[in-house]
Parts: sequence; structure tokens; C-alpha cells
Amino acid sequence: MSAYRTGDPLDRRRFLTAAALRGATVIGTGALSASVLSTGVLGTRVTGTTGATGTTGVIGATALGAVDADAAFAAPIRPLDPAVARSAFAEGRIAAINGDVLEVAGSYGDHSRVRITGATSVWKGRATTAADIETGDGLYARGLPLPDGTLAADAVWVNIVNLHATIRGIEKTRLHLAHGQHEIIGNLMAERTSAAYGDASPTADLSRLTIGQSAQVLGAWRPSDGSVDLVRVAVAPGAGRRR
Repeated sequence: MSAYRTGDPLDRRRFLTAAALRGATVIGTGALSASVLSTGVLGTRVTGTTGATGTTGVIGATALGAVDADAAFAAPIRPLDPAVARSAFAEGRIAAINGDVLEVAGSYGDHSRVRITGATSVWKGRATTAADIETGDGLYARGLPLPDGTLAADAVWVNIVNLHATIRGIEKTRLHLAHGQHEIIGNLMAERTSAAYGDASPTADLSRLTIGQSAQVLGAWRPSDGSVDLVRVAVAPGAGRRR
């Protein structure tokens, strides 16, 4: 399976680059400023669940790390409590959904089974529930391995996109972005899309985005048309003069 423990020789970030541009989820690894990283999307929780193999403690975000969108790209943390197992990860496209288990085809031809529990936090462009997860979605999950080989997820990021791009066009409801040789449509969402100018906190004011700016975009990929619902557009310090 493609779930693996932190610290293994396989760098969990190797797949976080350009899958959606090949027909799967695009996930990038660039660093954001500290002020941007501090902006949370989801809450945290600690609880337990009873799985098919018996009672299993599912450690929430306070032990395994945050569950907001930025946490998908943060370095894994080491639990302070030696009794807490180190987190494991799984990634890929969801091939099937069997009850509370997601069958995931990994980026390297492997396969994993991700169990959604009552403790699982789900992000799909926003805080949501497992009901929004669909076959064909891309997935990045963090959790604890169970004896039956599944990964009990404490956090699941669905179709998450984080990449560097150049703004090539601006319309009322979307941005035209260039990522390498690829063109991406970024959907602007009322009351949800924010911009971060330099080290300033994210704001709903998008008026200072300009054509030609380099930006880091965080959002959720739409498998239906390949576009990205933009959650945040971060531009470099000094950028953002009003149009």
C-alpha cells in the first residue's frame, strides 16, 4: 500500500508536484510566509473509534499535526507522547468507495485503503464531510496504520492544489494561470477566495492582483473540467499595487 511512516527513505513530498496536469491532483510544495501559514481552515479534534478489528485510538490533529489546508505540506511532527504512534500517509486517486473505506490508486502504481472515521477531518476546498468525497477525486491522507492494513485517517485533503504560477489574465470570476507549460483556470469564489500580499494577512480584497505577477495558489482541483477553485492567492512582498 502507499501509506508510509514519516522518516522512511521515500520522501512523501516527491509526488506533490504536477499530477493534475497529467489528469490527477496537482499538489505543490512551495513555502508560504509565516503569516499565511498561520491561517487555519479546519478545526482540531481528538477522539477514538471502533474499527472492524476492534477498538482503535484515532489520534486527532493535536497529536499528528494541524488539519488545515497548509498542514498537507508541513513537515511531519514527532509526537511528544511515546505511546502515540508516528503518523503515516497515503496519496493517489480514489478508485472506489466501499462504506467507510476509500480504495486509493497511488501515484507509483501502488494501492492503499484509507478508513474514514468519526474523527476524520475532511478538506475539499473548505471544511466539509466525507459525503463530499467522490470516486475519481485525488486524495492525500494522514493517520495511523491499523492491523488490517488500512490507514485510519485523522485528516484527508481532497483534490488539494498548491503550486507556483504566473497570472496571465484576470476576469470577474476567474484567473488565467500559467504553471510551466500548462494553462490553468482558477475559479474565484465569492466570500471564499482570499489574497495574501507579501507578509500581510490574507484579505478578501483581490483588487491588487495584476497580470504578470508570480503567485502561489492554494485551492481544490475540479476533476470534471481541470480547473481549480482558488482558496488563496499569495503574491510576493512588494507586489500588489492597485490596478
